[in-house]
Amino acid sequence: MGAMKVTTATVGLPVRSLTTAESWYRRVFDLTGPAVEPAPGVVELELGPLELQLSEEPPERTGAQVTLRLGVPNASAEYERLTGLGLTLGPLEHVPGVVDYFDFTDPDGNALSLYSLDE
Repeated sequence: MGAMKVTTATVGLPVRSLTTAESWYRRVFDLTGPAVEPAPGVVELELGPLELQLSEEPPERTGAQVTLRLGVPNASAEYERLTGLGLTLGPLEHVPGVVDYFDFTDPDGNALSLYSLDE
């Protein structure tokens, strides 16, 4: 048997309202592609190399929370763009020669982070 070969990735996040969450993610990530509804109460959006699956369920937290970290070409530019959209963001951190990043949450409290490698 050979090694497992993962070909795609889907990240699922719980949200209170599919309509509200889909609208927020489309605005924040500038998504224009069609949504797929693989099951009742679930919407999938293409987010770069992965599928973002929003499911309508109580976003209750138990234990550790997963942070969805997404690489972008320029974290500083995205920080300015998202601030302009009125989002509340954590500080833009700069680790010289390594990475620029910042953290924020969606309206349902899901933890997100954008980063760009400092090459």
